[in-house]
Amino acid sequence: MDFQNLLLDQNGGVLTITINREEKLNALNAKTIGELEEAIQIAYDKDEIRAVIVTGKGQKAFVAGADISEIAELDELNARKFSERGQEVFAKFEHCPKPVIAAVNGYALGGGCELAMACHMRVASNNAMFGLPEVSLGIIPAYGGTQRLPQLVGKGVAYEMITTGDMISAEKAERVGLANYNVPQEELLKKCHDLIDKITKKGPLAVAHAIDCIHYSLTSSDGYNMEANAFSSCCKTGDFKEGTAAFLEKRKPNFVGQ
Repeated sequence: MDFQNLLLDQNGGVLTITINREEKLNALNAKTIGELEEAIQIAYDKDEIRAVIVTGKGQKAFVAGADISEIAELDELNARKFSERGQEVFAKFEHCPKPVIAAVNGYALGGGCELAMACHMRVASNNAMFGLPEVSLGIIPAYGGTQRLPQLVGKGVAYEMITTGDMISAEKAERVGLANYNVPQEELLKKCHDLIDKITKKGPLAVAHAIDCIHYSLTSSDGYNMEANAFSSCCKTGDFKEGTAAFLEKRKPNFVGQ
């Protein structure tokens, strides 16, 4: 596929999606949102892809927000469509059955922070800054930020970040649970790959079920039932037989995703 605003690289089982609007601090416009949807769909469609990394071009910004020139033209009807479109695309990242890691290499503001939160994990470089500054424009986060941020950091921190619009450092983001890790810029992608290496040695069907259950637990009161159903589904797979046999035989498992 030809992308105007993204760079895609598939190396082994890892798909890296790089938002390539460095001159605009990788800001999200409608075209970039559409391309992100196409890009994450590749991870759904290709069995050989085992994990996804999302990052921004350069060392200054992951995504510094949405394209304000587009937002400024919205009326009430189009604003709702704008919000629902972003929510739909970011949900595809959150629902992906393969682990999706945001390599936050700089500013992650507004829609950029929301994109990072839609990923399953966030590794931040030590120059990264997170924030939802939409109230400064007289609006609120529209791509799921008011829902995902409290789940990650708790209501108190979420209330403060959203209502003040203040940014927080990578160090604080790690401390409050918004970032899994805070590492030097030069170690950012290596840390992401280290995480992926650990995960992809596990049973891929089990990982997919676990991701689904974790997401479901955040959106439904019936998560225990789903967890039990997913667990029983795992126990009918060849990966389950291989994993338990390898443990008992004191060897490394050879998972094949069946």
